[in-house]
Amino acid sequence: MEPPHAGALTRDCLIHIFTFLEAAELSRAARVSEAWNDAAESSWLWRKLCLVRWIFCSLSNVEDGINSWKKYYIHRSKIEQHMASGCGGADYTCTTFRGHRGRITGLQYWSNPDNPFDTMNGKSVVCTTSTDCTLRAWSIQEGKQVWSTPVQEEPLVKLLTVPQQGLVITADSKGNIKAWNGRTGEELAVFATSCTVYNLVAYNMDTQHCLIVGTGEGTLITLTIPHLNQISRLSLIDVNPVDFLLLSPDHKYAIAGSKSNEVPTKVLRTECLMDGLDDDRLATDSLQINSCFTACWLPKASSRVVTMTKTNAVGFQKSIITFDLMCQTRKNKIEIQGKQVGNFTYEDAGWNDILLEGHGINTIIIAHNTEMKLFSIDGVQLASYHEHKNTISGISVDPFRVVTASMDLSLRVYTWKRQPNRCLSLESNYHLLGGSHMRSRGFTNVVFDHGSIVGSVQAHDGKDVLKAYNFNV
Repeated sequence: MEPPHAGALTRDCLIHIFTFLEAAELSRAARVSEAWNDAAESSWLWRKLCLVRWIFCSLSNVEDGINSWKKYYIHRSKIEQHMASGCGGADYTCTTFRGHRGRITGLQYWSNPDNPFDTMNGKSVVCTTSTDCTLRAWSIQEGKQVWSTPVQEEPLVKLLTVPQQGLVITADSKGNIKAWNGRTGEELAVFATSCTVYNLVAYNMDTQHCLIVGTGEGTLITLTIPHLNQISRLSLIDVNPVDFLLLSPDHKYAIAGSKSNEVPTKVLRTECLMDGLDDDRLATDSLQINSCFTACWLPKASSRVVTMTKTNAVGFQKSIITFDLMCQTRKNKIEIQGKQVGNFTYEDAGWNDILLEGHGINTIIIAHNTEMKLFSIDGVQLASYHEHKNTISGISVDPFRVVTASMDLSLRVYTWKRQPNRCLSLESNYHLLGGSHMRSRGFTNVVFDHGSIVGSVQAHDGKDVLKAYNFNV
């Protein structure tokens, strides 16, 4: 039966009214009449709902059969519902991937975890490196190995995937960097650094795709991608290794430092690495932060960096200082300046195994030993979690959830929630178990995308495995 005066409303008027409805209400409205159904099925309305709920949405890379924004919304909502409840069998299937004959040293998605449904043939694919001298790719949904490289001359110690370019980058224990085709495992290029590689990060500058290599000798080497031609080589830290190297969300800045208390951490403009910044200019073209031993970026603030510094010799007391970075031209020189926007003291025993992550524009995540805490940048503790019985060994964060890995052989899944007082917190959902301690020591790392979670498990016999949890639709 037609509602009173339904015919008096044009399709455009109905669509405007329906913009105030949630997805469930919109589906109910579609059953009222033919005119309402036509308006409620509008692709514009469902696209709007998708973009409000999720940051990254695109139909161009969606699996076969999901050819409308409504189907996209329903499909992705079902996956998130299963990931939020986490009932084995009903919500997900667990697969153990075996094949490596050594320690797993790197684990990353080759399919883009930041772009849901942007996968190889609609599948989630992860890559792993190992001390067995191989690089391998695994299909989560198919539960099998996709390809493996030939055994290399040296153990592979670092891994970086570049999904946008279809590439995988590795570094071995002798400092040889190689670029691989992510679809086939074919070797594309090689570059010898002649020193130990500690970090690999990739970024785009205009139309050029670049790789920055942090070495054990304190140098930053910038290479082109995919050909690995050297652009610049900069002596950043005397003798000490580049223990951490992180790019800002907008790829404008890089922060690099050592865990040594005597060496200042430096913030650089990535543009300088493209034009051959020399050692003499480093002192004026970089921002120095003393006693910083780790850092992270806040992903929704393009130039906001969180630093953790030691404030006493014992190292129990740390300062968590947040800076907004900006560039200012003085005497024909561009200087990086840091405006302090947050500062608080954090006390805990030790400092080597602290995990630091950022969320949004002002939320800091600190994981240490068996505990995870949330802070605002000005030091307000938002929440504290004691879900693990052994050390938290890895943490992965995105705009929707947090997953922690622990040596207690479990993963813990949390989802972000906004409290009534507008403060951000995490809802602790469930554990994912990794098997028996008779065979395994515990989880060493974890990554996840829109529909799967993958953790690397350290085995007693030295042959590490992957545990993959594929969530059903």
